[in-house]
Amino acid sequence: MSTTLLLIQILNGLQFGLILFLVAAGLTLVFGVMDFINLAHGVQYMVGAYLAAAFSAMFGSFVLGLAAALPTALVIGLVLELLVFRHLYARSHLDQVLATFGVIVFLTEAARMIWGVEPLSIDVPAALSGSIEIADGVLYPVYRVAIIAAGLGVGLLLYVVVNHTRLGMLIRAGASNAPMVSALGVDIRLLFTFVFGFGAMLAGFAGAMVAPILSVEPSMGDTVVILAFVVIVIGGIGSIRGTFLAALLVGLVDTLGRFVAPALLKLVLDPAAASQTGRAIAPMLVYILMAATLFVRPAGLFPARR
Repeated sequence: MSTTLLLIQILNGLQFGLILFLVAAGLTLVFGVMDFINLAHGVQYMVGAYLAAAFSAMFGSFVLGLAAALPTALVIGLVLELLVFRHLYARSHLDQVLATFGVIVFLTEAARMIWGVEPLSIDVPAALSGSIEIADGVLYPVYRVAIIAAGLGVGLLLYVVVNHTRLGMLIRAGASNAPMVSALGVDIRLLFTFVFGFGAMLAGFAGAMVAPILSVEPSMGDTVVILAFVVIVIGGIGSIRGTFLAALLVGLVDTLGRFVAPALLKLVLDPAAASQTGRAIAPMLVYILMAATLFVRPAGLFPARR
């Protein structure tokens, strides 16, 4: 096993984990604060990628496209909250799942009608193209380093906002006892709307950031939202710290599992069988990790304080 290749896979795992964190952070806030199961969070990730592609083509600049995509993703999230989701807060989780699945179908078909079924691509910004030497003879793309830096920056910002600002205090209080917060004069509906819109913008930001390195297509959010739910279950629902650490853990397990599992199986199996078996086992590792976490700590590794 090459040490250089292992280092690159670790960085890829961190990058993937931070993308998952950007998606799961909004999801855990919505789930933890509002007790609302939003399966449509994955299509908001997809919408962010399409918006970045469309605006980048319009302005001829990825930076300007990203700057336009974020507020647009926020507005779309707020419109969905006003028109659809706020009418489901008092309904059962089953009703929420069915309604948000309908939103998934609607937005997916809308994306196909507007942008077509062919995958779109965005060029990596010129300032972030190329590679840097992270070790002796080891090169890593600058843009992937930028994704890691952006994820860490958003994580730090969320930590400060949630734990050290009045808004964060209201969010934590609303998660603990929303009726009491409302009785104290806080517009809890407006707070919920803000949380939902901010979560949609984070998902859109994640989609926009991966657009230059992945194909932008209508189904791109399906797998991501499943892994985002895995992240918040492992980390603890409503916990930003837990979501951050769990996202890194899931990203590393998923990426390194696909790299390490076939290599380890080659010690006991022939190369062809080891490669085939390793590819089959690797995608299961994150779900095995989730099951083990639930067995040991049913509330997650770092559950939010109640």
